[in-house]
Amino acid sequence: MADAIPHTTPVEAEFVPTWKVLDATQIIVKPLITEKSNKYAATRNTYAFEVHDWATKPDIRAAIEKLYNVKVIEVRTIVRKGKPRRTKIGWAQKPDIKRALVQLHPDSKIELF
Repeated sequence: MADAIPHTTPVEAEFVPTWKVLDATQIIVKPLITEKSNKYAATRNTYAFEVHDWATKPDIRAAIEKLYNVKVIEVRTIVRKGKPRRTKIGWAQKPDIKRALVQLHPDSKIELF
């Protein structure tokens, strides 16, 4: 894990526990392909990704630039709270999902298909 990107905050910048070190492939879980994200990709050059819960905006920026070889302008994050769902044995809570909207430089483009 020589190319790992550590998850840091200003308080813990001196020491990063090994269990908090995330690789670029661990930060970006998957790209989100929806009608809205396809529209944003075509008009605003903005792509949506599901990211790890610990990932910060600088971590996401570095991971996208490393994995896709593009220049990132802006990163916006959203945490979608999990909803309660009915199961056979009672109620269950769906997990929270962290999403990132990544705006790229006009000269950069990501080919997802």
